[in-house]
Amino acid sequence: MPASIRDVAEHAGVSVGTVSNVLNRPEVVSGPTRERVLDAIAALGFVRNESARHLRAGHSRTIGLVVLDIANPFFTDVARGVDDVVDPAGLAVILCNSDDRPEKESAHLDVLAEQRVQGVLITPTAELSPHLDSLRRRGIPVVLVDRRAPGPDQCAVAVDDVLGGRLAAEHLLERGHRRIAFIGGASGLPQVQERHAGVAAAVREATGDDDALLVLSPEHLTVAGGREAAARIVGLPAARRPTAAVCANDLLALGVLQEMVRQGVRVPDDFAIVGYDDIDFAAAAAVPLTSVRKPRAALGSRAAELLLDEARGEGHVHVQEVFEPTLVVRESSMVFRDREGAR
Repeated sequence: MPASIRDVAEHAGVSVGTVSNVLNRPEVVSGPTRERVLDAIAALGFVRNESARHLRAGHSRTIGLVVLDIANPFFTDVARGVDDVVDPAGLAVILCNSDDRPEKESAHLDVLAEQRVQGVLITPTAELSPHLDSLRRRGIPVVLVDRRAPGPDQCAVAVDDVLGGRLAAEHLLERGHRRIAFIGGASGLPQVQERHAGVAAAVREATGDDDALLVLSPEHLTVAGGREAAARIVGLPAARRPTAAVCANDLLALGVLQEMVRQGVRVPDDFAIVGYDDIDFAAAAAVPLTSVRKPRAALGSRAAELLLDEARGEGHVHVQEVFEPTLVVRESSMVFRDREGAR
């Protein structure tokens, strides 16, 4: 049987209350007694019963982080930023992957509530789940990550994705491209819709032609989705074929690059690509990708700071923070074209 707190007390020759103080308030126990209890804990291999502690405290020493796609390195970097803040506070992160599926997201939120987490950080699916309001009514703070809050009564950290889409499109327009594709258009995620809006506005202003932008909507925002979109572009008649693409994320951009190389299309000579997020793989691609950089770790760390502040509950003020993206130009879009779209 695992050692109990009573076993530790007996081994150290102290009361159960003294062992509890060593575990929870070590500063109130004298140095020699504290060392004796710690030696007993080590000798017996005692591990505290966190479940019982949760019941007494009303919460655990954990927070939840729910992301859309754990396979996307963007969310790995966000998680790193979260951990950089919560680890020094003595908390652990329970990481949940929703796969951009509302029913899976809801199931994760139920489990996190059962685990009595101190708060939840979440990049939600397209529609905000009613489970989020339920958590907040139960006193569990919720902070939206990479998503704007629907109102002023909730904390959120986001990026100005309309600006990001505009930066990507203007970069390609300045290089002479007049037929541009946006890949990722059917996604219901507001942040992707904002990127589309920024691209569309920039192309419309520069060309005066709504048909200058081709919107492609692969089922998933993944490398495979990018390959699918690129194959469709290559199959278009030359007169309608875009000469460049803005992708809703870098995974799509990597897929587009793979398929263009497979089809013998030269990047950037024949086709330019701009990704979004600027994950580490963007710079390491066979043709380094131009990408709109989002402050991934900063999104996570700032969200975690707001969550911990709200969990403390003393004079907390809700904050909706919006970061500005930047464009990182690399080889995938470096070629200039003339007004007719020729290199």
